[in-house]
Amino acid sequence: MRTVFKLAAFGTILATSLLGCNQSQQSTLPNLVLAPSQNLSVVEDGHWLDQQTILLKIKPETKSLYLYSSQQPFELTDDGLSAIKLTVLSQDKVNNIPKHLADFTPVNAQLSASDAKTILKGSSLVVQLDAQNKPIHLSRLQTGFVLDDLYTQGAADADEVEQYGAVVSDSGVSFTLWAPTAKKVEVLLFDKNKQPLQPAVISMQEDTKTGVWTASGDKSLNRAFYQYRLTLWHPETNKIETLVTTDPYSLSLSTNSLHSQVIDLNDIDTAPKGWASHVVPDIAAPEDNILYELHIRDFSASDTALSNPVYRGKYKAFLEQDSHGIKHLKMLHKAGLNNIHLLPTFDIGTVNEDPELVMDLSDPLSKLCRIVPDHFICQSDYQPQQKLQDLLASYDPKGSDAQAVIEAQRGYDPYNWGYDPFHYTVPEGSYALNPDGESRIVEFREMVQRIHNMGFRVIMDVVYNHTYQAGLREKSVLDKIVPGYYYRKNPLTGSIEQSTCCDNTATERRMMAKLMTDSLVVWARDYKIDGFRFDLMGHQPKAAMLEAREAVRAVDVDTYFYGEGWNFGEVYNDAQFEQAAQVQLAGTEIGTFTDRMRDAIRGGAPFDGGDWIRRWQGVGNGLMTIPNDLQKDVDAQAEYDLSLDQVRVGLAGNLAKFPLQDHKGQLVTGADIDYGGAPTGYALDPADTVNYVSKHDNQSLWDNHQYRIAYHVSSQDRVRLQLLTIAYPLMSQGIPFLHMGQELLRSKSFLRDSYDYGDWFNAVDFSYQSNNYNVGLPPEVKDKENWPLISRLLEQNQGRDHVTPTQIEFSAKVFAEFIQIRMSSPLFRLRNAQDIIQRVSFLNAGIDQQIGLIAMLLDDSDQTKDLDPNHEQILVLFNNSAEPKTVSLDAKGFALHPAQASGVDSVVKQTKVTSKNITVPALTVAVLVK
Repeated sequence: MRTVFKLAAFGTILATSLLGCNQSQQSTLPNLVLAPSQNLSVVEDGHWLDQQTILLKIKPETKSLYLYSSQQPFELTDDGLSAIKLTVLSQDKVNNIPKHLADFTPVNAQLSASDAKTILKGSSLVVQLDAQNKPIHLSRLQTGFVLDDLYTQGAADADEVEQYGAVVSDSGVSFTLWAPTAKKVEVLLFDKNKQPLQPAVISMQEDTKTGVWTASGDKSLNRAFYQYRLTLWHPETNKIETLVTTDPYSLSLSTNSLHSQVIDLNDIDTAPKGWASHVVPDIAAPEDNILYELHIRDFSASDTALSNPVYRGKYKAFLEQDSHGIKHLKMLHKAGLNNIHLLPTFDIGTVNEDPELVMDLSDPLSKLCRIVPDHFICQSDYQPQQKLQDLLASYDPKGSDAQAVIEAQRGYDPYNWGYDPFHYTVPEGSYALNPDGESRIVEFREMVQRIHNMGFRVIMDVVYNHTYQAGLREKSVLDKIVPGYYYRKNPLTGSIEQSTCCDNTATERRMMAKLMTDSLVVWARDYKIDGFRFDLMGHQPKAAMLEAREAVRAVDVDTYFYGEGWNFGEVYNDAQFEQAAQVQLAGTEIGTFTDRMRDAIRGGAPFDGGDWIRRWQGVGNGLMTIPNDLQKDVDAQAEYDLSLDQVRVGLAGNLAKFPLQDHKGQLVTGADIDYGGAPTGYALDPADTVNYVSKHDNQSLWDNHQYRIAYHVSSQDRVRLQLLTIAYPLMSQGIPFLHMGQELLRSKSFLRDSYDYGDWFNAVDFSYQSNNYNVGLPPEVKDKENWPLISRLLEQNQGRDHVTPTQIEFSAKVFAEFIQIRMSSPLFRLRNAQDIIQRVSFLNAGIDQQIGLIAMLLDDSDQTKDLDPNHEQILVLFNNSAEPKTVSLDAKGFALHPAQASGVDSVVKQTKVTSKNITVPALTVAVLVK
């Protein structure tokens, strides 16, 4: 952040330290020589490391440094400024310099704790002077490190406070807020109509040791709404601001989160009947989990069998008995599916929670024009009573009309994936019939209870790596309470880093880590959430993740943590701390999504655009290429061979130490197989790895395949390729992760990023009638560069990329059979690396392998411990080829798995077993048991 200080012509400053420092610091300051009308930019490139240490980029011509401070905004020409001379230190005298600041110079400011705390409540500036005492550089200080040093390093400090927020007890209601830089804090109180109570304001008192402000009231404040009003210096304006905000520790909120609400989550009226005693399905080991990712709105927004249409897209839809979605979930549970992963369902900042102010597909155009009067439809001769969905359906699906309508109103629809945190520990109100106060809490708990009662565990997607807004913006909370503390800033500019998409939080800070941990404990303890998926987990410290898991385990012993362990951005390669990323988390049993298997099977990378896709269109790449279509392309063949090795490592739990023979005939380990310069195998335990081929991000699996599959491939074979792809994570060691609708051949009409594009592109049809393919060109802002390619492939495929209801139902049933097979034997769910190394092997490997065939053997014979009393061996044959493939082995006693022998796939039943070999049909996964 840059602020320009204008220095008065030839001015002089005579100021002494007013902070009670030692005598040597109270000497008269030098006369400052200021150039006429000199302008200097203030850069937030100083780092206040601890009570007495500051890190700076010191100019070569700098001869002296001073720290100026004031309890009011100041100019350097002001009289009476507090100032301290800074002394340069040798780096070896400071042992806590973060490595991303290793090239900064430490300087000493001999401050007492109370002096430092006083400075932090005002504005401060480090001035570098040259030999003529001319200011040559002005640095504002980033204060996250010193706030931790002063307030969280001792016993009974801010991070040891048991409960923040509004707490209801037998004696009344207490309010607790950490705001160490604030000058004044008050609680503003409101009734249920959001009108001021009497008294309307309670003053809070600060404990200067902890920086914690507290206030209390009587029990009548239970269910009152409240806000905090803080007076503090804010770096965004360089002024003393009086700000009103909600509570970062809110447990309940008003509609659209304008007010926090005092609540006790143990009150009987905050939960549905039977909540306290309902049974939560347990899990014997993390490896038994199968994760099914589901977006709350997608689940029911298109369901025509709901008993009440107002439940569409809501928590209440899960209470249905005979809706299409509930019937589908029951079918999958019967097969063995055991976890429902909910996309973010905490309070988000991007969806208006007032249903009168959002536009649904079933609403008439008259409502659209009331909400969005400048929409181009409203400037035309439209039919006011026509439903939006009927207008969209009237357009030619080959054209761009539908996306244009949606683009112009998407900010006013009820849709978003929800990766936009506003308040971390309150259910999102747009999914509730009543978003005001405790109602959303009851409805959320009803949903969780029903999912549990259906036999599923509930996983919650959480996003502690960024917030929706920061600074002084409307939906900023944390940055209005302790400015600058909760966010990771660029070390040279002070701008908040945004590599995650938005304003990156600094979970390396003690109080941000505490907020995350405390929030997780509430979800686990008070909402009975069984596990957590962490968005962009690699942007968080490994230590913070391990600490948070231990806290959650104290209230839920079998919780499971997993997330995106991607390594990028300002924290890349542990630049600022040891990350919670793939390699670093190996051995912890905190799972990370593995991109290795995903890319090897599907081909390419998730963010590939038109130029890259055009290289492969009609040829394909990755394992889902039919080998016959490689067309003797040397590069394609090399990528395909490597893909085979990468997939074998993935099937073996992505273990770093798994031994195998690669396509060159060499004996290697999983870590030796290359993945873009990184090791393919990095896991040390099967629970470290979450295997997937599709999730909410990027194109759906069906759409991704259509980009790459050769034009001539039949509709039936495209369905088989989809099922082949899905089979890999389900037959792998480690933990499979499944995207809702991939079993229904789900399409988003090629939309690359559907996070905010409503029900038209995100529709899921659990009645099995449509897969939502080709409902219009995807939005221009996301995919315009791909429009020519999409148009060409729709023409060249000549309908072979369209599917029938019969094919959708077939795919759903085969998918369920795959789940049934996985859960039929513990050999698919081995619980440690040694068992995998001893019991998993691959036939048809090495330099003479048949291209297109992977043969995985799970062997329970000749082992000291019999893990599966029903099976001695299991052979899984993946034939990615357009022709039958035969593998030679001692095949006596092998037979097709009962789930397939009695299943819906007539092709897999053509698998032939002789005493010396087994032949599997084209584009088929056959599982044989002995």
